[in-house]
Amino acid sequence: MGMDAKERTEIMMAIGNHDEKTGTAVSDISAAIILADKSDVHRLRVVNPNMAKFDIHDRVNYAVTNAELRVIKEENKIVLDLAIDTKICPVLDYFEIFMERTMMSKFAAKYLNVIFELIINDTKLL
Repeated sequence: MGMDAKERTEIMMAIGNHDEKTGTAVSDISAAIILADKSDVHRLRVVNPNMAKFDIHDRVNYAVTNAELRVIKEENKIVLDLAIDTKICPVLDYFEIFMERTMMSKFAAKYLNVIFELIINDTKLL
């Protein structure tokens, strides 16, 4: 790949530090990976075609009809904007499985000296 040891080490640290239970942002690269990975929620992630057999992860992912992670440089913030179909699941179900990820994203943004905002169904929650 043509990378020197320092670059490879930084990438390995970033990958190793994005786990919700033990990880935290330790570099700009790790913060970016956390923000990208922890905001990955959308209908296309659901592989189970049978809604009757959905677990909470399937239900939440399927309920997200639009997910956008935007960097707004002029306002010094990163915004995760979600549309959740509450006929499929309540917003609270999102937080049941995504609270740790949301907080991890908030701290990753802080590491980058930017604000993290979460908007769900046009309501700013963070």
